[in-house]
Amino acid sequence: MELSLATIAEVVNGEIKGDKNKKICGAAPFDDASGDEITFAGHAKFLKNIDETDAGAVIVPRDFQGSTKNILQVDNPQLAFAMVLNLFYPPLKPKPGISSYACIGKNFVCGREVSIAPFVMIGNNVTVGHGITLGPNVVVGDNVVMGNHVKIYPNVTILERCTIGNRVIIHAGTVIGSDGFGFASDGKKYYKIPHTGVVRIDDDVEIGAGNTIDRATFGKTWIKRGVKTDNLVHIAHNVTVGEDSVLVAQVGISGSVTIGKNAILAGQAGVVGHLTIGDNVTIGAQAGVAKSVPGDEVVSGSPAITHRLWLRVQKILPRLPELKRKIEDMEKRLKKIERTERENGENI
Repeated sequence: MELSLATIAEVVNGEIKGDKNKKICGAAPFDDASGDEITFAGHAKFLKNIDETDAGAVIVPRDFQGSTKNILQVDNPQLAFAMVLNLFYPPLKPKPGISSYACIGKNFVCGREVSIAPFVMIGNNVTVGHGITLGPNVVVGDNVVMGNHVKIYPNVTILERCTIGNRVIIHAGTVIGSDGFGFASDGKKYYKIPHTGVVRIDDDVEIGAGNTIDRATFGKTWIKRGVKTDNLVHIAHNVTVGEDSVLVAQVGISGSVTIGKNAILAGQAGVVGHLTIGDNVTIGAQAGVAKSVPGDEVVSGSPAITHRLWLRVQKILPRLPELKRKIEDMEKRLKKIERTERENGENI
C-alpha cells in the first residue's frame, strides 16, 4: 500500500509541514524507519533527536516546529500513529462461515457474516450477533449471549449464561465464568459454595490472554464498557470494574471489589476483597491494597500508601543499616553518660 502524506493527514486530523505529496509505504519505530515509512515522536527524547531518524515523515505534537523533516502535527502523536498502523496493517478478517468440524447445540441463533472455526463447541440456546469470529477450540456454554463484532481467539472458554457485549475482543486461553473461590469450613474440612451468578462484559472491552474472570456467587461479576486487561489478570467473583479502567499483567482482584472508572492497576498489583477503589485511581506496580482508596489517588507499596509518601520511604530504606549503626552508637554513648552520672552521684 502507498499513501500520500496528505491522505494520512486527513485520517489523523493533522497539519503537514513539508512535502504533502510524499509517498508513504508503511510505518515503523523511530530508530528503524526508512525513507518511505512514517514514525512518531511523542516524547522529548525523540523530538530532540528527530533529525537523526531516516523516516520519510514523523508524527509530532501539534506545537512542535523545529525540524527539517516532513512532519505531521497532531494533538496526540501516539493515537495518530495507532491510526496509521491500522491503515497500513488492517486486521485480517477470516472468511465467513461455520466449519463442518464445529459442534453446535440446539437453538443456536447467529447473525450475518459469522466465522466459526473448526473444533468450536457451542452449547444449547446460544445467541450471537453479526460479524462474530470464534477461533479454533473455543468453548461457549449454554445460554451465552454475545453482541455484534466480537472476536474470540483460540482456546477461550465462555461458560454458561455469561453475556458479552459488542466489539469485545478476548485473547487466547482466557476463561470467562469459572466458579469463584468460595468454600465454607466446619473446622475440619471445606465445603464448596455454589456460584449461581454470571459474568457480564460490556461493549468495547478487550481481555488479554490467559485471564480468568470468575462468575458471581449471586448476581454478576461486571466488566464495564471500555475496560482493557493485559495478560494473566485474575478477577474474582462479584467484582465490578468501572468504565475505561486498565488492569496490567498479573493483577489480582479479590472478591466483591468495586473499581471506579478510569482506574489504572499496574503490573502485579493485588487488591484485598470487599474494598472500593475510586474513580481515576492509579495503583502502582506490585502494590498490595489492603484498604479502600478514594478517587483521584495514586498509591504504591505493600501495604499501599500514597505514592509521595512511598517515594520518601524508598529513599530511607537503603540508609537503614547506616541509621541502625548510628542509633546503636548513640545508645552506647547515652549508656556511658548515664553510668558516669550514676558514679558521680555516688561520690557526692
